[in-house]
Amino acid sequence: WEMDTVYSGKGGSPACLLTLTERTVRVEITRKIPDRTAQSVQAELDAMERQMGSRTFRDLFKSITADNGAEFSDVEALERSVLCTLPRTRLYFAHPYCSSERGTNENHNGIIRRFIPKATDIGKVSKTAVRQTQDWMNTYPRKILNGLTPLVALAHQKGEGFLLPSFLKVVV
Repeated sequence: WEMDTVYSGKGGSPACLLTLTERTVRVEITRKIPDRTAQSVQAELDAMERQMGSRTFRDLFKSITADNGAEFSDVEALERSVLCTLPRTRLYFAHPYCSSERGTNENHNGIIRRFIPKATDIGKVSKTAVRQTQDWMNTYPRKILNGLTPLVALAHQKGEGFLLPSFLKVVV
């Protein structure tokens, strides 16, 4: 997985989007968080782990590659599970100024900007709008996936019996 934050810019509220993109099947998880701090990123990963359960989280997020932003600086807290003694994931960092090492995530952030333009105050964007953007991205057929959607490709990759976490199920 690749991880980044998308924020409002100067003059906007401190709220931002935490984006996680699976590199091979292009599944996107977009969550609105209150600010770009390590505590907020950790709290959101903790909430996701509680929703999914420790085993499912570890199975889905074997490793996460982030940029060198301050919001990802507390490596131990981000890797530590809130539900068990095992680490929940391994965190890696891209080289400075090498956004190409997280190219899928950067591309997806650009797609998010089609729905939430750069000048938009993310603090004023509803969680519903964020969720609709995520759902659109996860149900858009991709040429690289031979016409499959990212959610269908993830289900094929994980095999029979895999249950999608509730935050990935498409809300109709």
